[in-house]
Amino acid sequence: MKYKLGLILLFVFYSGLAQQTKSITKDEVLAKVKERNNTLKMAQQDVLSAKGDFNQTNAILLPNISVSHTGIATTNPLMAFGSKLNQEILTTADFNPDVLNDPSQIEDFATRVEVQQPLINFDGIYQRKAAKAKLTATELQSGRTEDYLALEVEKAYMQLQLAYKTVKVLEKAQETALENKRIADNSYKQGYLQKSDVLSVEVRVTEIENQLQYAKSNILNASNYLSVLMNADENEILKPSDSLAITNDATATVVNLSENRKDILAMNSATEAYRQMHKADQMAFLPRLNAFGTYELHDDEIFQGQAQGYLFGAELKWNLFEGSKRFGKSQKSKAEYDKSKLQLEQYKSESQLELNKAKRGYEDAKNKLKLTKLALEQSEESLRIRTNRFKQGLEKTTDLLMSETQYSQKQLEYYATIFQHNYALAYVQFLTKE
Repeated sequence: MKYKLGLILLFVFYSGLAQQTKSITKDEVLAKVKERNNTLKMAQQDVLSAKGDFNQTNAILLPNISVSHTGIATTNPLMAFGSKLNQEILTTADFNPDVLNDPSQIEDFATRVEVQQPLINFDGIYQRKAAKAKLTATELQSGRTEDYLALEVEKAYMQLQLAYKTVKVLEKAQETALENKRIADNSYKQGYLQKSDVLSVEVRVTEIENQLQYAKSNILNASNYLSVLMNADENEILKPSDSLAITNDATATVVNLSENRKDILAMNSATEAYRQMHKADQMAFLPRLNAFGTYELHDDEIFQGQAQGYLFGAELKWNLFEGSKRFGKSQKSKAEYDKSKLQLEQYKSESQLELNKAKRGYEDAKNKLKLTKLALEQSEESLRIRTNRFKQGLEKTTDLLMSETQYSQKQLEYYATIFQHNYALAYVQFLTKE
């Protein structure tokens, strides 16, 4: 009775599962990840941030223009005289010493347009180059992030396929176990089996039910992870449109690490950025040449401009000594540049090591796949023979249960090996992708 109740509960569970299940292809997952994934969006924001830093360096090429309107009221002798002069209202009477020394209050409203144009700024030029290299590195790293997410999608999608395969195997094992229990019960009633044999069959049925529950939980876990990658509704249960199958690709034969891999190119660009920053700090010892100009309107009423004038010129400025600040800054940027070169070489070495390890893992997975397939075929044949003998009363119950257990284990091991093989291949392709 309890087994019938268990079957009813499983049927109800699966009916609810089927109502919420949504079939999805790997291409659909990849498309949604590219569109919605938060990690990818953050990488894109990093690119925009680096682009903003680069755009700020336009200041070394473009003029700085400002407009201001200032109003003052003063009795200061110098300011009063100068304000009248700016307004072009100075008269002979204003040169009276009493008026000069003790002037009446005067109002002056000035509209000023100021322009500053950099002409020669060596350190700024190299700072701009450094910002450009940083932008390139960020764009490349964003592309590598997208490649990594594609690998995660491949892995998560295969995990979901494996979870459904596992459930299918265990459901088949459950059917077989229940059928064997029926046969065992009949044999026990006829006196061909002992009670201990029937109990062994019942234990096997219970074990499979427990394994099946764990397998169904793995479906939910894998489905939820895919939903997180797609930034989608986690309550929706996903089902892959295709089944887990062996994949092969010739790219796994690549031996050497490619210098054109996006993350390595990003490291190269980052090193270049440090080099340019060091050059910028060295160029800070050279003088700067800037042009400037102003255009002014003056009046004793607000937002008027009866008097006008302009001024323009150029400034050559050379900061000879800033308390050794520039020496220390140059020393620091040189150390950061040298460190980045060492980091690049270390990263290349570690990446080559990881590629070699991944290739060996792929070869091991291929060999294991052959062995697990052969073991599966052997266990299947063994189970077939013992099942026939058990039905004829020629086989022990314990031997049959052992064959059933071994066959289901070999099936699960075979599918798990397919997953390992396919992921090992996908990882090698990720490590060799340009």
